[in-house]
Amino acid sequence: MMLTLLISGPKQPGNDIDVYLEPLIDDLKSLWDGIGGVYDAHNGEYFTLRAALMWTINDFPAYGNLSGCVVKGYKACPICGDDTPSHRLKNGHKICYIGHRKWLPINHPYRRQRAAFNGKPEYGTPPEPLTGEEVLHMVEDGDRVCWKKKSIFFDLEYWKYLPVRHVLDVMHIEKNVCDSIIGTLLEIPGKNKDGIAARLDLLNMGVKTDFQPEYGERRTRLPPGPWNLSRAEKREVCNSFYGMKVPEGYSSNIKNLVSLQDSRLLGLKSHDCHTLMQQLLHVAIRSVLEKPARYAITRLCFFFNAICAKTVDVSKLDKLEEDVVVTLCLLEKYFPPSFFDIMVHLVVHLVREVRLCGPVYFRWMYPFERYMKVLKGYVQNRTRPEGCIAERYIAEEAVEFCTEHLSDVSTVGVPSSQKMGVSKPLSGCTVSVVDRDLLNQAHLYVLENTEEVLPYIEYDKHNSTFIQWLRLKVQSELNEDNHGVSENLRWLAAGPNMAVPLYRSYLIKGIKFNIKAQDDVRTTQNSGVYLLAHTMQVASAKDKNPILSNMGFYGVIQEIWDLDYQKFTIPVFRCDWIDNTSGLVVDKLGFTLVDLSKIGHRNDQFVLASQVKQVFFVDDPMHRGWSVVLSMPNREYNDVIGDDVLGDVRIECEPFTRGMPNVDTFDEVVVELGSQNIRDGCEDIWVE
Repeated sequence: MMLTLLISGPKQPGNDIDVYLEPLIDDLKSLWDGIGGVYDAHNGEYFTLRAALMWTINDFPAYGNLSGCVVKGYKACPICGDDTPSHRLKNGHKICYIGHRKWLPINHPYRRQRAAFNGKPEYGTPPEPLTGEEVLHMVEDGDRVCWKKKSIFFDLEYWKYLPVRHVLDVMHIEKNVCDSIIGTLLEIPGKNKDGIAARLDLLNMGVKTDFQPEYGERRTRLPPGPWNLSRAEKREVCNSFYGMKVPEGYSSNIKNLVSLQDSRLLGLKSHDCHTLMQQLLHVAIRSVLEKPARYAITRLCFFFNAICAKTVDVSKLDKLEEDVVVTLCLLEKYFPPSFFDIMVHLVVHLVREVRLCGPVYFRWMYPFERYMKVLKGYVQNRTRPEGCIAERYIAEEAVEFCTEHLSDVSTVGVPSSQKMGVSKPLSGCTVSVVDRDLLNQAHLYVLENTEEVLPYIEYDKHNSTFIQWLRLKVQSELNEDNHGVSENLRWLAAGPNMAVPLYRSYLIKGIKFNIKAQDDVRTTQNSGVYLLAHTMQVASAKDKNPILSNMGFYGVIQEIWDLDYQKFTIPVFRCDWIDNTSGLVVDKLGFTLVDLSKIGHRNDQFVLASQVKQVFFVDDPMHRGWSVVLSMPNREYNDVIGDDVLGDVRIECEPFTRGMPNVDTFDEVVVELGSQNIRDGCEDIWVE
């Protein structure tokens, strides 16, 4: 399947790619023969393959080559077709895709009070694409307004019955949207959607007429718009990115992407744009731009965060689709029309494909792009790339097959450190005799969180004497016949060794944790932890009726201990925990802010390494001294601790307007027409 897409030559075949896909189509036809149906384990019934989903994944230009759909011009959207909200810019000589308010309810404040659009229902949701029969009818009858050819995939018997035949690639859409936002905010040449042509287009459209350029003898003045940053704000955004330290394996070093001299981000790859749109961009712009424009960008980032979640709540997809239409309408109010290319428009259709095809991570291009890098590494003779790839692939497959019949042999290409459940030290240890009070504190925490010790806790009311009491209790039971004391409980009651190994780095279930001193000399941050504890809570100091509920604690690892109980070891973290009363705040947008200097819970510093989830802290540019809490996405799909337990913005597919002010109030902040559009305190833009 991969070799059919590897086509030698200086130019790609474009529409003629169907010739190279014929072997693949023959294989798919062979697979189809003899198959009568598929068993649906969820519903417990059989259904024909005509109702099953099968799709191709490709970026948007390849979308047109495979599907035969036109992806340029007024009808560039393959889903909207004739309903694509397109408008040609006279000066920019491009087609922009604006007018998403037609999909809002008829009485929505962002939509004009007029009759239903093109006879569609008053509540305008994004339209459904043409069915396979309609496409075949248009192509075969010569009506090729939206179609360049009849795709070879229609030779498959079931292809015309599929509700989704070619999916939109979220990876490329997210990257292009991120490039447009950052390029416009930081005025990066080649990626900036603002300019003289964009201002003249606003004048021709009759909106924001106060943004028209003022021509001089040598240069032209452009008034600053809601999307423009001052020089100080550009430096602030770049300094925020420059100071970000993320966990190892989360992304590339953000510091290397920032150019402080000219306040730009350079060399962004697809995964860099993914991490920016998911968590980092809306943190960096918290203190810049006016509130309406900043909220519009933040809403878009929250949407990509929700759409890329590993778990999807189907009942919330309708709300998510409605909210993203409102977000695009907000962006249309505060950004120039040239910003809205076809990639920005395609965002409105992503929820539909999640509803039909499931979570995004099953069908985006990241695995294929990574595997293409592996295949390119097989090439030794550049004149025969296909032969090199086939030969190396068969050899590696044969070796991997043999390893399944050999003992104590790892799988080819899979590092052992990344396997699920692996826990081991990653650095040399320093064995030292620790303070006895701290050792008792760590030992007591281990006892209180061990299943075998829980039946004994109810017998004692004083934690200070529990360790000694448990030791005597277990010894007395061991002297009896049929005592039933397990081997683990026996060594736990005896206590750990006084000489404790201290580590700088430790791997827990495939995730790397460092101590704070180790992070201070590295470019990554692996010392932040989060603990969800079941504890007593009170509303205030005068509250005499505490309740038992879950509470989250954020901390920084200071030391990693490996408690030695002779027969086994238990890794524990000694952390500085942030005081929840004075060092923890949740703002209106749902961001969790912590003050790392406010340390509390000094009498309870230890936690089991297996109980915590890794987080990292980013300096909040809006509130000096505070940090925004962000979390690592789950690498394991069956992780029992989901992303939804954290109090930050990584909420699994929750509508991204959580905690956000009502969008209807934005009109009270910024007036769409008039001199209020021009940003106060922002320098004019001069074009040579």
